[in-house]
Amino acid sequence: MAYAALLSLKHLLEHTLDHDYQYLILDEKQQIESLLQKLCFLQDFLDHSPQKSSETIDCLESQIRDAAYEAEDIIESHITDRVHEEIASKTSDSFTPFFHKLKEVIEEIDSIKKRVEKVKDENDVQDLQTRTEPSPDSLKQPASSSGKSSMVGLNDDIREIKDRLTGGSSNLEILSVVGMGGIGKTTLTRKVYDDELSVYYFDIRAWVTVSQNYNGGGLLLGLLDSMKKPTDEVREKSFEELAEYLYKNLKGMRYLMVLDDVWDTKVWDNVKRLFPNDRNGSRIMVTTRLENVAGYENSCSPHHMRFLNEDESWNLFCENVFGKDGCPTELEQIGRKIVQNCQGLPLAIVVIAGLLSKATKTQHYWTYIGENLSSVIASNDDNGYKILSLSYKHLPHHLKGCFLYIGIFPEDSNVLVSKLVKLWVAERLLKPVRSKSLEDVAWEYLLELVDRNLILVHKKSTEGKIKTCRIHDLLRDFCVREAQREKFFHVNNMGLCGISEGTKVRRLSIHSHRKLNDLDNCLQNMRLRSVSLEEYRFPNITQKVEVVYV
Repeated sequence: MAYAALLSLKHLLEHTLDHDYQYLILDEKQQIESLLQKLCFLQDFLDHSPQKSSETIDCLESQIRDAAYEAEDIIESHITDRVHEEIASKTSDSFTPFFHKLKEVIEEIDSIKKRVEKVKDENDVQDLQTRTEPSPDSLKQPASSSGKSSMVGLNDDIREIKDRLTGGSSNLEILSVVGMGGIGKTTLTRKVYDDELSVYYFDIRAWVTVSQNYNGGGLLLGLLDSMKKPTDEVREKSFEELAEYLYKNLKGMRYLMVLDDVWDTKVWDNVKRLFPNDRNGSRIMVTTRLENVAGYENSCSPHHMRFLNEDESWNLFCENVFGKDGCPTELEQIGRKIVQNCQGLPLAIVVIAGLLSKATKTQHYWTYIGENLSSVIASNDDNGYKILSLSYKHLPHHLKGCFLYIGIFPEDSNVLVSKLVKLWVAERLLKPVRSKSLEDVAWEYLLELVDRNLILVHKKSTEGKIKTCRIHDLLRDFCVREAQREKFFHVNNMGLCGISEGTKVRRLSIHSHRKLNDLDNCLQNMRLRSVSLEEYRFPNITQKVEVVYV
C-alpha cells in the first residue's frame, strides 16, 4: 500500500498548496514543495519497480507507506487544529510542534529516498520483463468484460439440475448445491435460475444471498426485493409480519426460491415455515460450502460440484485470456502448466487468466508467472488463497488500493458503482491523469478490474453502463486480510474487541448490529481518516476522533 499512501499524501499536499489552506502552512511552503518532489521520485520508483518480490523492495515499500501515513497525519492534524482555533477565535503555538514533527518526517522520507537510489543503482529495477506491462491486444475487450460468467464444464450440471427442478415429485423439495469456495456454485445456480425454462415453469422466482452474517429480516426483505419492490410500509414490518406477508405471496404459487451462500443450519430453522407446500412442484435451491448444511432436513441428495478436468480448465483459461482467438503455439506448453497448477478451481483459473490477459504475451513473462505459481503452490496447502495473492502482487500499483478498498463493504454486497467511485475519489486513491476528471479515472480503474476478473458486474443500466458490482467472497476475504496486514483498513463485524490496543487503523468499517460500548475509548487511540458504519448510528463520532476525512 506504499503507492496508495503516496497518492493520498500527494493529493493532500497539492490541494493544500493550491487551495484555501495554503496560509496555514505558509512558513513551511518550501519544505512542503521539497517533500512533494521526493514523493514524485518515490512514486516513479514504484511505477518502474518489478512486481517480483524481494526482501529489500518489500522493506522499502513498508517504510515508504509508514512515512507517508505519518506525514499525512501530521499535516491533516495541523490543518484541523488551526481551523478549530480559527472557529473558536483562539491563538496558540501549535505551529512549533507541527514544524518539528514535519521536519522529522521529511528527514525520514529523505533517508528512504537515498536508500531507494542505492537500490536502483545496484539492481536496475527497470527490468520490464518482470512487470505487468499492458500489451497492445490488452486494449481489446476480453470475454470477462461483458459481466457474464463462463459456463465451461457446467453444461451437464445445468441439464441435471433443470431436470431435478422441473421433474420428479410434486412436493416442495430442497436442492442443495455444495462445494468449496470458488468452484462455481453461484455461477451454476444463477445460470439455471435465469434459464428460460425456469422463467416459464415457475410462477414466482426469488434470490437472496445469505452469507455468514445474516439477519432474518434482511433475508426476508431480500426475497421480497427479488420478487417485487416492497413498499416503505412493508419494509417497516417486524420479522413476523414480513414472514406472514411472504407466506401469503407464495401461497398457491409454484415458486423457485434460491438461498445463496448459506453457512448455518439455523437459517433453515428460521425460514422453513415460510414456504408453503402446495404440492405443485415448488423448489428451493441452497448453495453452501458445508456438507452438514447441504444435507440438513433434505430428502433430496445434494448436487456436489466437481473440479474442472484438464480440457475444461484449459478451455476456460483460453476463453478468458484470448477470447475467440486461440493460444499461440509457443505459449501452449507453459500455459497448460500454469492451468495445471490451478488444480481445476474455476476462480483460480479466471483470476490468473485475468492477470495474463492484460500482460505481455511472451514466453519469458509466462514462464516467470508459471515459476512463481509453482513456488507458491508448493509453499502452502491454501492454494486458492496463494493464487489470488500472486495475482494481486502482479496488479499495477495504481490498481491495488482500489481493489483492496472494495473489501470494506460487507460480504456479498451489491455495491453501487456511483458510490464506489465517489469513495475512491474521496479517499485519494486515484492517480490523476491530465485532461481527465478523477471520476473518469475511477471508471477506467473499475473496468480494468472487471477485465481482470477481480470485480464482478452485478447489474447494468439500460445504456449498458455498470450500475452495481460485487466481489467473490474468497477475493473479499483476501482483500480484508491483505488490507489489515498493510494497515490500509480494518473491518470489524462484532465490535472493536478484535483491535489490539495501540493499533493504528486508518480506515475502519463496522458491520455490527450490536451496541459498541467500547467505541468511545478505542476511537481516540486510533489514527483514523475514514469510518464506514453499516446499519449503525454513532451521532457524536466527529467528537471522538482527531480527524475523520470521509
